[in-house]
Amino acid sequence: MAGDTREEGGFAGLLRMIFRPSVAKAEVRAEIWRLGERHRGWPLEGALAELKEPGLPMARAILLRACVQQLRAQ
Repeated sequence: MAGDTREEGGFAGLLRMIFRPSVAKAEVRAEIWRLGERHRGWPLEGALAELKEPGLPMARAILLRACVQQLRAQ
């Protein structure tokens, strides 16, 4: 659907990539810990699975993406 802001592509996706809101490092660390708890010690896999959930709020998606980025950098 054209103009659907939930899509990753298009103009809205480009704007989200350019103007990504920052997430506090402490918030990311805390969420990684919670992901590990919820997903039995597999926070990266848990974050990737949760990102696929339908209807994910934008703020939650941003936090999960920050967690994925941090976990992949380790």
